[in-house]
Amino acid sequence: MTLVRAAQAEVLDADPTSVITLLFDHEHTGGALTSNRTLLKDGTEGAPPHRHTHSGELFFILDGALEMLVGEELRTLHKGDALFVAPNTTHAFAPAPGHDADFLVVITPGKPRFDYYRLLDRVHNGEATWQQVGETQDLYDNHYAESPVWADRAAE
Repeated sequence: MTLVRAAQAEVLDADPTSVITLLFDHEHTGGALTSNRTLLKDGTEGAPPHRHTHSGELFFILDGALEMLVGEELRTLHKGDALFVAPNTTHAFAPAPGHDADFLVVITPGKPRFDYYRLLDRVHNGEATWQQVGETQDLYDNHYAESPVWADRAAE
């Protein structure tokens, strides 16, 4: 059994509008899953279009509303909704306009991701660059992609 108490979870909050609470990384679960809780405040850019070649990703909305790109479709998820994104599927997410989004993410099978989230936190602290994030795509199985659908949504 692996237990993470709320008071012991590592919280990455260099950007207070995008807070990630680290729950389980692959080494905690024997590679079964990786998990975090994310809170995105209204107006936050969220995650750009990307795909994972080796893992699927489950999103469960704890509160608020999350706008998601899955393939070429836009979906809005609300409190209590769950969505699974299969491996190799381009996806992106951000809080739905006018809402915060508080959600659980489960990646399966688990991949080393905590250091990826820590790198993002260092970018927000000015201690790392987006170029460095881009250089880690293979390491963290987080491959950025283009999406006209997502770009058009952001332009509105």
